[in-house]
Amino acid sequence: MLTLYGQSGRLCSGLSRRSFLTVGGLAFGASGFGLADLLRAESSQPGSTSAGGVGHKAVINIFLAGGPPHQDMWEIKTEAPSEIRGEFQPIPTNVPGIQICEVFTRLAKLMDKAAVIRSVVGCKDRHESSQCMSGWLATDLRTVGGRPSIGSAVARIHGAVDAAVPPYIGLAEKTSHVPWSDSGSPGFLGTSFMPFKPDGPGMQNMKLNDISLERLQDRRRLLGSLDTFRRELDQTGAMESMDAFGQRALDVLTSSKLLDALDLSKEDPKIVERYGDGKPYKYQYDGAPTCNEHLLIARRLIEAGARCVSLSYGRWDSHGANFDLVRDHGGKLDLCLSALIEDLDQRGMLDDVTVIVWGEFGRTPKINAGAGRDHWSQVSCAWIAGGGIRGGQAIGATNRLGEYAAERPVHLQELIATLYHNLGINTATTTLVDPTGRPQYLVEHPPVEELI
Repeated sequence: MLTLYGQSGRLCSGLSRRSFLTVGGLAFGASGFGLADLLRAESSQPGSTSAGGVGHKAVINIFLAGGPPHQDMWEIKTEAPSEIRGEFQPIPTNVPGIQICEVFTRLAKLMDKAAVIRSVVGCKDRHESSQCMSGWLATDLRTVGGRPSIGSAVARIHGAVDAAVPPYIGLAEKTSHVPWSDSGSPGFLGTSFMPFKPDGPGMQNMKLNDISLERLQDRRRLLGSLDTFRRELDQTGAMESMDAFGQRALDVLTSSKLLDALDLSKEDPKIVERYGDGKPYKYQYDGAPTCNEHLLIARRLIEAGARCVSLSYGRWDSHGANFDLVRDHGGKLDLCLSALIEDLDQRGMLDDVTVIVWGEFGRTPKINAGAGRDHWSQVSCAWIAGGGIRGGQAIGATNRLGEYAAERPVHLQELIATLYHNLGINTATTTLVDPTGRPQYLVEHPPVEELI
């Protein structure tokens, strides 16, 4: 938050020296870490630039919180017995030999641009988004703050693309079950690399409630009116820092770039319609709604300069009514995800932006008495497109009953490493130094060889 403090008396602008002027605070997570503090931290990172966001590498990480059923999405078990196979039929895609669930009719036509991974391993039976955000459990390196998520790491390594747009943004709606709206943690990197959450209290402070844009744009006059205060600060050298980073905080406000990216009224209505809104929200309970528009906002944020956007889509913990849930959530996801891929492709962004869709674990092969599937950490699944990957693939397979990876097990950290690779980060050589001074590798597994 940019707050200018003064002493008793009046300033030339008419403001009370005893009062303070808030001109656009940004809240990062629950810490209240200020925008100027974030900009100060980012300014020292390699790759930080105020140039536009055209052509930079980015990731959109779509978290299917609760654990999606692998055997009811990308690998229908037609040969399994009825108590395992479920209600869905496979449909062909535009890649010969690859079939997916019947609810994904639009994505089936885009299979040549994507890959499905049917044999994800390494998951734990825990509702932790960290598995998909960092490749680690929340307990890993907990004594020094935990492992950083992809967005935090790329913000630390590459810095900001544009000073007016945070490099790491989380779009997850608040949920009653908190882990399902966790956009990722900065881990041992600290609060300066937390994701910016536009639905947080900081958004209200971005809107200029107590000061006009005209007065903000006249920044020299605003700062110049604090001459006495400036001289006092200059004795300690603090004013130089305040000028540099406070001015950049003002730049965020006066550029309106971030707010514009979040404002769908500035988008072509036909494109908004293509994505849909995901309503009515069903099977939400304590989880996230199916906000289709979040995928569109993610694209707009990447265009504005974000490097990583994570979001939580739906509530997939289908202990009951599994097939009804997949019809609802899957059909809505099919609409907005296909729109996103086509949108990125038409804008020439698909080779630069990796889109991944996955959850923290899979579901039990056997259908329970409530027509649901329970937790199953032995194997899971993922869908990935863009970022220059080799599309048109179905990687790995489970056995006939969908119990375990029978072909080409893919560790979840291999997928995380692939995302880093697509962001231009070599996980074999890149380390981040933890608070004890020890270098820590981002992951322990290489990228998925078949994709890169």
